[in-house]
Amino acid sequence: MSDHLLGMTYEEMTVGRRLKTARRTVTETDLVNFITLGGFTEPLFWDATHAASAGYTGRLAPGALVYTIAEGLVLQTNVLHGTGLAFMGMELEIKGPVYVGDTISVDVEITESRPSSKPGRGVVTSRNRVLNQRGEEVLVYTPVRLIRARG
Repeated sequence: MSDHLLGMTYEEMTVGRRLKTARRTVTETDLVNFITLGGFTEPLFWDATHAASAGYTGRLAPGALVYTIAEGLVLQTNVLHGTGLAFMGMELEIKGPVYVGDTISVDVEITESRPSSKPGRGVVTSRNRVLNQRGEEVLVYTPVRLIRARG
């Protein structure tokens, strides 16, 4: 494997293999930039009084923002660096709220790894559990990726 391919091949991504990402705190700047860029004009995200009236206890982060930060944490592990070929799909479930000031990390477990129909690549599925600073599961997603094979 050449030096620019730091990531794992699909053969190295065996079922049951786990990794844990670094942690990252969700900031007010993250929230404002994300909802502005994405057009998330829902009052739950813009209006703290409205969010409080709905029972939330802080500045609520959209699930899409939490997923985006979580996926960035996974990519920062370099496990896919140079070996990731395509993001093919996923299921996503929101388990609980994430607020500005919460710190999240991702626990990744490979649940399927098989050769693809084309040589030189494989299909890898994982279960990615996003946890807050208290270890509570706040989001779970199951990405399916096309990953380079050895050689």
